[in-house]
Amino acid sequence: MNWLDLTVFVAYLAGVTGLGAYFYRRAGTVKGFTQAEGHLPGWVVGLSIFGTYVSSISFLALPGKAYGGDWNVFAFSLSLPVAAWMASRWFAPLYRAEGDVSAYAFLERRFGAWARLYAMTCYLLTQFARVGTILFLVALATERLAGWDIVTIIIVTGALVTLYTTLGGIEAVIWTDAVQSAVLAAGAIICALWLLLGMPRGPGQLFDIAGAADKFSLGSMAVSFTAETVWVTLLYGLFINLQNFGIDQNYVQRYHATPTLHEARKSIWVGALLYLPISALFLFIGSGLYAFYSAQPELLPEALRASGMDDRVFPHFIVTQLPQGVVGVVIAAISAAAMSTISSSLNSSATVLMSDVYARLLRPDADDRARTRFLRVATVFLGIGGTGAALAMISIKSALDVWWRLAGVASGGMLGLFLLAAFARRVGPRPAAMGVAAGVAVIVWATFSQAWGLPVLNPLHPLMTVVIGTVAVVGVGILRLRE
Repeated sequence: MNWLDLTVFVAYLAGVTGLGAYFYRRAGTVKGFTQAEGHLPGWVVGLSIFGTYVSSISFLALPGKAYGGDWNVFAFSLSLPVAAWMASRWFAPLYRAEGDVSAYAFLERRFGAWARLYAMTCYLLTQFARVGTILFLVALATERLAGWDIVTIIIVTGALVTLYTTLGGIEAVIWTDAVQSAVLAAGAIICALWLLLGMPRGPGQLFDIAGAADKFSLGSMAVSFTAETVWVTLLYGLFINLQNFGIDQNYVQRYHATPTLHEARKSIWVGALLYLPISALFLFIGSGLYAFYSAQPELLPEALRASGMDDRVFPHFIVTQLPQGVVGVVIAAISAAAMSTISSSLNSSATVLMSDVYARLLRPDADDRARTRFLRVATVFLGIGGTGAALAMISIKSALDVWWRLAGVASGGMLGLFLLAAFARRVGPRPAAMGVAAGVAVIVWATFSQAWGLPVLNPLHPLMTVVIGTVAVVGVGILRLRE
C-alpha cells in the first residue's frame, strides 16, 4: 500500500472514530445512548439502515456472484419494497406505540417471559457470530489488498469500532453509518466507472460481452423450489427482510431514534430504496469484471481463473487497475461497510442486554446512571468478544461455521413467533411455544438431514429453510389454537 493510499485510509479511520467520539456527551443517558433522545431526522436514520444492510460481505461477494454466475441474488433486493411497506404500515407503528426500546418486550407481553428470553438469546448468538464473521472477512480482504498482518487488522478495526460505539452510543452509530454509506457508494461508483472506461473498445464493449454471456440475467424463472431460481431467492429475501424489519433489534431500535412516526417511516423507505440501486451497482461491477477480463485475459493471473476464485477477482482488480489514492478510497469503502454493520450490532446487543437482562432480571431498581454505565461496559465486552471470535476464525473457522449454523437454527423461529404475536391476536403462550418448537424442529431437519443421513431428506434448496420454518411456526400455532 503506497503512502497516498495509506494516508487516505488512515485519515478515513481517524475521521470516523473522531466523529463517533464527538457524541460522547449526548450519550450520557439511557435514552441518549440507545435512542439518540428520539431527535434524529428520518433521512440520516435511513442511511444508517442502508449501512446496516451493506456489509463488507456484500461489497466483495455480490461482484463475485455476478462474475461467476448471474444477477439471481438481485431478487433478494426486489423483495425489499414489500418488506418496507409492511414495516412502515405495521411494524414501526407497533413498536413506537409499545414504547420499549427492546424489540423483545412486546413478545413478553403477548406470550410471557419465555418468548422474550428465547428471542433475546437467539438474537445475541447471531450478532456475536455476525460481528466475528464480518470482522474476519474484512480483515481477510484488507490483508490481500494492503498486505498487512491479518491479526493486526482485526485488533485495530475491532478496537476502533468498539471505541466510538462505546463513547457515542446510537447517535455515533447512526451518523458514522451515514458517512460510511456515502464512502461505500463512492467506492462502488468509482470501480464501476473505471471498468467502463477501461474497456479496450469503449464502454459499449462491456455490455456486449456481459450480455452475450447472460451476465445481466436474473437466472432461472422456473417454478421450482429445489434450485436457486428467481422465486426461491425472492421468497428467501421476503422472509429475511420481514425478520430484519420486524424482530431485529438493529432496525427496531432505529424506529425510536426519530421524533415522529412519519420520520420513522421515511427512514425505512430511505434504507430500503437505497439498497436496490447499490446492490445492482455491485452486481454490475461483477458483470463488468467478467467483460473486462474476457477482453483482456492477460491481465488476470491463471490462478484466479480457477473455480472458486470468483470472490478474489474484484480485489485483484482494485490493487492492479485503480490509480494511487483511489485504492485507498475503495479499501476505506470496504472497511466502512464492515464498521457500519459491526457498530450497529454492538450497540443493539448492549441495548438488549441492558433492557432484557440487567434492568429486567438483575437490577430492576437501577437508576439511569447505572444503566448507562452498564451499556458502555457491555459494549466494550461485546467488542472484545467479537474481536476474539474473528481472531479464532483464522484457525478454527470450520468450528465457528457450525456454530453459526446452529445459531441460525435457533433464530429460525423468531419471525414466526413475531408474526403470531402481531397478527394472530387470539394465539396464546402455549400454542405459540408449540409453534416455535415445531418450527425449530423443521429447521433442524431441513439444515442437517443430508449431513446426518436421515431417512427423509430435505429436497428443497437451502434458502427455503427459513421459509418452511416460519410457515411451520405460524401454522402449528394457529392449528393448536383451534383444538
